[in-house]
Amino acid sequence: MRALLLRLHVLDRVAIGLLATGLLCVATGLLPTDSASHAMTRIAPLLAFLGTVIVLAELTSRAEVFDVLAARVARAARGSYPLLFLLCVAFASVTTIALNLDTTAVLLTPVMLALASRVGIAPVPLAMTTVWLANTASLLLPVSNLTNLLASNRVALSPLGLAGRMWAPQLAALAVTMACLWLFFWRRGRRGGPVVDESGLMPDMALSGPGAARAADVRADTADRYVPPAVHRPADPVLFRACALASAGFLLAILVADVPLWMASGTAALVAVAAFTARDRSAIRLSLVPWRLLVMVPGMFLVVETVNAHGLHDLLASAVGTDGGPLGLFRAAAVGGGLSNALNNLPVYLAGEAAVPVGNHDQLLALLIGTNAGPVITPWASLATLLWYERCHAYGVRVPVTRLMGTGAVLAACAVGAAVAALTLTR
Repeated sequence: MRALLLRLHVLDRVAIGLLATGLLCVATGLLPTDSASHAMTRIAPLLAFLGTVIVLAELTSRAEVFDVLAARVARAARGSYPLLFLLCVAFASVTTIALNLDTTAVLLTPVMLALASRVGIAPVPLAMTTVWLANTASLLLPVSNLTNLLASNRVALSPLGLAGRMWAPQLAALAVTMACLWLFFWRRGRRGGPVVDESGLMPDMALSGPGAARAADVRADTADRYVPPAVHRPADPVLFRACALASAGFLLAILVADVPLWMASGTAALVAVAAFTARDRSAIRLSLVPWRLLVMVPGMFLVVETVNAHGLHDLLASAVGTDGGPLGLFRAAAVGGGLSNALNNLPVYLAGEAAVPVGNHDQLLALLIGTNAGPVITPWASLATLLWYERCHAYGVRVPVTRLMGTGAVLAACAVGAAVAALTLTR
């Protein structure tokens, strides 16, 4: 057993450890059975959605839908880095809003890293664009973030209703994210060109300040031009069209149809699975299912529910307060963002939600802003950030934790503050 555990990835061991700890809390009575049952009942639809949407996204990626889109983005910029920046922001934002932030972290990250080598830019700017927008662009729709699914039930808002309430905070968060990305990573002298070592991997990027690129990685030529890549043609046009239509149908269903999200994502995933079963059966395998997430999420919820039952609720209630005015909104957002970076945003939102008075819907939305746009400082603050960090490591692109935390702290404070201000002004 010990040898088996040692062969597992460190995140697999963390996931198993969290679930084992949570089950131990239930078995020993530290977490009452009723509380555990309520938490699991509530997150069951979320787990169904998470599992099916990642299967859909994995097969969509294998069908080269994302690669075609990325190549079109690079070609649409016509060799202009500033225009490429705007298009990459739009690409990552739309993917997060429409398909979920974990999809952006898992599937868009490798596409963006591949795009970096095509257009002659260091990988870090594109990597940071992905992870920051995976979090800060996740305010608009229930599908964008699992915390939104929890919040939309509490405030009784439909997908369009939530979008109608959160459009201004979402625009504010995006504007701040774009400013920070340009300042720290994309402007001249910061973006650099890709450097590849003997193994074919891009080495670590050292820093001499927030967002600074290594001197060897900075182009001597600071022109805002690059050579656009060739048109990307999918190997199997039938699979490409099937998965593109499945993803489009999923988005349309969650916007206009009154169906549970897990049902919409499950149906779209079945269409993609059927297409690959007919065209490329080798792609259908158990590893498509995100087992690590499906183990980690219940474990996190059980552990935090245990802590919540032994004092966290009272601490959160005291920190959040009962003020439904502007000060109360900023307090709730600050508590949500701060604790998310210390623990993780999913269980923190669930615990924080119970501390917000039932009628304070705007305060709850402010808490949501903190737990969505705030988890950009520590690698474990959200599942999306954790998955992104792992994908970057697998591709040989390493952003030092100090750099991630330094620039992330600036973004978190500014994006959360601007979004809550927008929420307050549009009440």
